[in-house]
Amino acid sequence: MNKRSVLLLLACTTVSVYAQKGKKTSTTIKPKSEFVTELMGKMTVDEKIAQLVQFTADGTITGPKSGTNWVDEIKKGNVGSILNATGVDYTRKIQKMNLESSRLKIPILFGYDVIHGYKTIFPITLGETASWDLEVARISSEVAAAEAAASGVHWTFAPMVDISRDPRWGRVSEGAGEDTYLGSKMAFARVMGFQGKNLHDLNTILACTKHFAAYGAAEAGRDYNTVDMSERLLREVYLPPFKATVDAGSATFMASFNEIAGVPSTGNKWLMNDILKGEWGFKGFVVTDYTGMNEMIAHGYAKDEQHAGELSLNAGIDMDMVGAIYLKYTKKNLEEGKVTMAQVDDACRRILEAKYDLGLFEDPYRYSDAKREKTTIYKKEYLDAALAAANKSMVLLKNSNNVLPLKQTQKVAFVGPLVSDEYNIIGSWAASGDRYGYAVSVQEGVNKLVTDKNKVSFTKGVEIKDTKRDGIQAAINAAKNADVIVAVMGEFENQTGEAASQVNIDLPGIQKEFLAELKKLGKPVVLVLLNGRPLTLSWENENMDAILEAWYPGTMGGDAIAQTLYGVSNPSGKLPMTFPRSVGQVPIYYNHKNTGRPYLGASDPEQKYKSRYTDSDNSPLYPFGYGLSYSDFQYSNLILSTQKLSANGKITVSVDVKNAGAYDGEEVVQLYVRDLVGSVTRPVRELKGFNKLLIKKGETKTVTFEITPDDLRFYNIDMKFVAEPGDFEIYVGGSSDATLKNTFELVK
Repeated sequence: MNKRSVLLLLACTTVSVYAQKGKKTSTTIKPKSEFVTELMGKMTVDEKIAQLVQFTADGTITGPKSGTNWVDEIKKGNVGSILNATGVDYTRKIQKMNLESSRLKIPILFGYDVIHGYKTIFPITLGETASWDLEVARISSEVAAAEAAASGVHWTFAPMVDISRDPRWGRVSEGAGEDTYLGSKMAFARVMGFQGKNLHDLNTILACTKHFAAYGAAEAGRDYNTVDMSERLLREVYLPPFKATVDAGSATFMASFNEIAGVPSTGNKWLMNDILKGEWGFKGFVVTDYTGMNEMIAHGYAKDEQHAGELSLNAGIDMDMVGAIYLKYTKKNLEEGKVTMAQVDDACRRILEAKYDLGLFEDPYRYSDAKREKTTIYKKEYLDAALAAANKSMVLLKNSNNVLPLKQTQKVAFVGPLVSDEYNIIGSWAASGDRYGYAVSVQEGVNKLVTDKNKVSFTKGVEIKDTKRDGIQAAINAAKNADVIVAVMGEFENQTGEAASQVNIDLPGIQKEFLAELKKLGKPVVLVLLNGRPLTLSWENENMDAILEAWYPGTMGGDAIAQTLYGVSNPSGKLPMTFPRSVGQVPIYYNHKNTGRPYLGASDPEQKYKSRYTDSDNSPLYPFGYGLSYSDFQYSNLILSTQKLSANGKITVSVDVKNAGAYDGEEVVQLYVRDLVGSVTRPVRELKGFNKLLIKKGETKTVTFEITPDDLRFYNIDMKFVAEPGDFEIYVGGSSDATLKNTFELVK
């Protein structure tokens, strides 16, 4: 066989497809561009518009319903995608109904919110980011994709890559926190996990980067609220994680609910067409958020639904989630010349190409294998991966007098509203995760680990938000007989996530009052937190002996907490968001700008006329990048290969990190850079590199980084993305307040 024949054979592969009645037939699938072009040539205008339409099934509801009967519309051939339908049997039934109604047998695309796991639930995304481990992020998304795909899901609405500096916003739980560099790295890893090397593989699903753009900067930390910022801030802080997912090959994007500078994202041509599809060359398709198109009327940007559909299609929105506007008004907008057939064709092509990439034209039922669903869900290797991720996400915030790790010889009283909890421990946006049965509570995890069950007791004492005090005394009595008290406290899972913004980010209910009673016993008190956002913990920091931030750690959370408390696992997490002293400091973030009157701290001889509070220190309670360990890591010998960085050169940065503690442990070595003078003001420092590595007790490792001029680029006074010559400082350490410093100069 000659070379030309081989190429022809590869280009035209014989595969199996399903006809209307579900019988397998043989046909030839042509290369994508040719196949989609030929298919679109056979499609009517109505059939093309149908591909732009998505409705929700009767599964999980994540917003208001449109009032449209989705079953009737499928039977009319008017639906291109369905969300919130899961499970092989259910999705097969819907697909069959669709194919029996579709003249050209175009398969439906099934989407679902698989945020931090499908059945096997990993730590919430913010907690997973606290691992500062890109492989953890990739693996968790890979497992989520495999389980979801085995259950008939083709498409997830993740990763959420919104940068946010405001813990009042409930959706910080879904994202990677406050830093652009860390967020970009995590975003890339998560897309690679969901989509793998080839979307045709049956264990992959389409990723959907959301929410484009700047949703995390909503005013007052209130969900769906307005955003207004300079283009420089947008491009430097909020857009880079989105661009990282384009580089990773993200198949789809979702428009955000918010407006930016007066224009809702769902109708923002500058964002969708000019930047995303034009400047960045994005080849996938863009979907609205849930009824986002309809909501432009309430924004005061669209006069009615027809106008909203016109604005969205002209902006580059390809699919209408639930709103039914494209279905009802696109043909009319075409007839009136308000949109073009070329725009409809472009949107339709992008959606059909995604279905082609998934292999749905070869076999619309290829994700509908009941045997594969049964053998894939909750695989032991997936549960092991979830446990490892949960262990790595734990952040030790305080550990006075080495109270932790606990010893099995100690009597420990476990108390608190979440001590036996299975429901909340997997967090919000837990997809199809089983809140009872598979989720491991702290009590269950401790009982698995502790040999002598007489050494531990479990009493709630109080509820999460209820103010009843009738259970406190029983918990106090149990605590009196203990050597150490562990209080497992936090929030309800639905206190974070979408539509869960709060002005109060203290521990809810009377949990703090209960802690005060425990402290009176004069015994060491360890506070374990289950929550989805940074909390205000000033009192707790003053009064607790140890604090472990466990986030919502997922299905295996109870095991991970027990293993961390008893030293089987050495905590290595670092904060992806700043923890404020009080909510009055919000928004608070490490890479802020200086002012003309910077406050230098309590030692500043002239304090009054400086940028400061009169009733609080400016500094956070716990800074970005902070996290303790049972090990003691010491930094020294920060050395630069040169003090002069040329335009085409690089600097190698090396630092020695010694584990002077009694335990082997992992440390996240962080590198920050400060540009001292610019044509526009620059942040006080910016994360430019990190390396997580295991260092054995007594061992010293030399960690190296490279800095090039590309790492120093920003949008200058003329909005050009450049690195300006001048002086820079480098800081390396275990958090954003690292003090080990060196300097260099970028020269022309």
